[in-house]
Amino acid sequence: MEFSSFLTSLGTSFIIFIILMLLFTWLSAKRGNAVVYYPNRILKGLEPWEGGLKTRNPLAWIREALSSTEQDVINMSGIDTAVYFVFLGTGFLLLLLFLLGILVLSGVVLLLVLLPTASTDDEVKKNAKSTTSKGTFNDLDKLSMANIEERSPRLWAFLIAVYWVSLVTYVLSWKAYKRVSALRANALMSPEVKPEQFAVLVRDLPDVTPGQTRKEQVDSYFKSIYPDTFYRSLVVTNNKKVDKIWAELEGYRKKLARTEAIYEESIRKGNSEGKRPTNKTGFLGLCGKQVDSIEYYNEKIKKMTQKLEAEQKVTLREKQLGAALVFFTDRVTAALAAQSLHAQMVDKWTVTDAPEPRQLIWTNLTIKFFVRIVRQYMVYVLVFLTIVFYMIPIGFISAITTLENLRKLLPFLKPIVDQVQIKTVLEAYLPQLALIIFLALLPMFLLFLSKIEGIPSGSHVIRAASGKYFYFSVLNVFIGVTIGGTLFDTLKSVEEEPNSLVPLLAKSLPGNATFFITFVALKFFVGYGLELSRIVPLIIYHLRRKYLCKSEAEIREAWFPGDISYATRVPSDMLIITIVLCYSVIAPMIIPFGVLYFALGWLVLRNQALKVYVPSYESYGRMWPHMHTRIMGALLLYQVTMLGYFGVIQFYYTPILIPAPILSLLFYYVCRRKFYNAFCHTALEVASQELKETPNMELIFRSYIPPSLIPEKQEDEQFEGALSRVSRTGTFV
Repeated sequence: MEFSSFLTSLGTSFIIFIILMLLFTWLSAKRGNAVVYYPNRILKGLEPWEGGLKTRNPLAWIREALSSTEQDVINMSGIDTAVYFVFLGTGFLLLLLFLLGILVLSGVVLLLVLLPTASTDDEVKKNAKSTTSKGTFNDLDKLSMANIEERSPRLWAFLIAVYWVSLVTYVLSWKAYKRVSALRANALMSPEVKPEQFAVLVRDLPDVTPGQTRKEQVDSYFKSIYPDTFYRSLVVTNNKKVDKIWAELEGYRKKLARTEAIYEESIRKGNSEGKRPTNKTGFLGLCGKQVDSIEYYNEKIKKMTQKLEAEQKVTLREKQLGAALVFFTDRVTAALAAQSLHAQMVDKWTVTDAPEPRQLIWTNLTIKFFVRIVRQYMVYVLVFLTIVFYMIPIGFISAITTLENLRKLLPFLKPIVDQVQIKTVLEAYLPQLALIIFLALLPMFLLFLSKIEGIPSGSHVIRAASGKYFYFSVLNVFIGVTIGGTLFDTLKSVEEEPNSLVPLLAKSLPGNATFFITFVALKFFVGYGLELSRIVPLIIYHLRRKYLCKSEAEIREAWFPGDISYATRVPSDMLIITIVLCYSVIAPMIIPFGVLYFALGWLVLRNQALKVYVPSYESYGRMWPHMHTRIMGALLLYQVTMLGYFGVIQFYYTPILIPAPILSLLFYYVCRRKFYNAFCHTALEVASQELKETPNMELIFRSYIPPSLIPEKQEDEQFEGALSRVSRTGTFV
């Protein structure tokens, strides 16, 4: 890539970002779009625009994001989002936030020392053996290790820089770990009552003795161990049938709300009596008897409610399974129980912290201990095969989406694709579009695989999928692009001399630096521009509202933004860390682009966290240890890469780098031993903090009842079965 082409690419991306930012400024100021750009504030009962719309500065969102505090983020989006900003953070904030600090502090040294060192070594220009641009020697190569002669004493500066980057990573990741640990502890020490702090999840229950119900087994077991603090248990039941009935009932309620909204709209349009909606009762409403929709749905709701109540009682009495939620009257006992070994055998009475009620994956709770282990290893094998062989389907898709093959496979498209304008556009974008669509399905597939492992909570599934997506991204986007491009360029040399493979790979490593600089630039300019402008959600919302939505519930569903999508966002950020770390010494010019990526990401996502995204769960920062592990993995990859690179360019003092990976492994071990346990369990000193009010245990208990098992009539709240109460004397009511 020529330097002029490189600048053109960056300039185009920057212009796209400016256009998208101006679109955001214009569109977000319109009241009709408030639910798209400020849904989080609206749901919390706040005004969409701080200070009012009329006096609002078009760039006020930047000031609001920069002036917001960590507590503001916690109040609006929770601890998990605050932890994410610790990960994204910038060096100029009061809190020393991790990632941008690495890039800024490392960049000061690398840019001031390495660029002058590289750019003044002219000997290598005579026989440029490696380049950052996969082409002829150009101006970009003057700013990288491609401009350093083999065995040159100037390589000392680059070798020292490897240790500098490592040291900065150690210091800031340690401070970040301490900061996140404090955030988690402060949240768990809160005097507010949180239901999950009074409950534990119990799995792998042993078989019940004859004449005893599962509910009696659980209650008697925990009452004997915790006689003073045991409150009640909720036995997990087989809810497949009752869930189906409940879903059908909810469907009729939504249809009723929709038909009532249509009827009210007909009255408002001038007809005093209105036109009552009708529908056919046959297949998909296309055939059968014509009936009044409001009366029909009311009758259906009445019948389904009776059916649901009957099935609820059958489920709670006869469909109890081998897992339960156990509740205690204080959170110290719950924390203690979650950390204790309750049975001699590892596959009996497995007790862990209870997730939030909204996070529970009920179908996974009853999967047995050894089945979970087998599933986990099977999923690991599937993920490995996906990572290794994903190029086969992608190559197939890329092949069939070329214009020549489309003409062969779909002859009727010839008149269209042969038009000059259409042909030009399709040749430029069709294969890439097909690839993007294919890769967009990957996160859903990884989430599915993580769920079938038997993981009990939604946040844990997201953490597991995030890890899988990270390894996929690093191995296929970073390593795949680097090695793939290198092998293609040097295949002939490898055929002639197979033993030269490793040296050729290492020597050609700088050849992808320019590609990755452009990749990072596109990610932050175009990616964050689309994130800020929310063009796609805006279009979808207005189309759904105009043509599909009738009831308030349907309108709310159309604009509801969802959460910040950690399953894909965190791995994408981790990929940028890996790229910037690995090329920070080889091509230091990538560092400013990495800084811009995280600085702009912090600014844009700060706005989105405060005003747009609504968290779907709260795990109190449990994502952080996973982030830290992958950061250390990226650092280790970087150190090994540099060790190999210095070796093949025959620098005599390369062995000085051998301790670097060992130090990283040692540092990771120390961090894990010091901090990790507090993220797996709640420390007793944290759980022992006083609450501002006595917890309402009945409300805590009810918060965990699945929606399909909540009685329709309040007087039926207590009936015999999995929800029955145990008294202090041990009788069931």
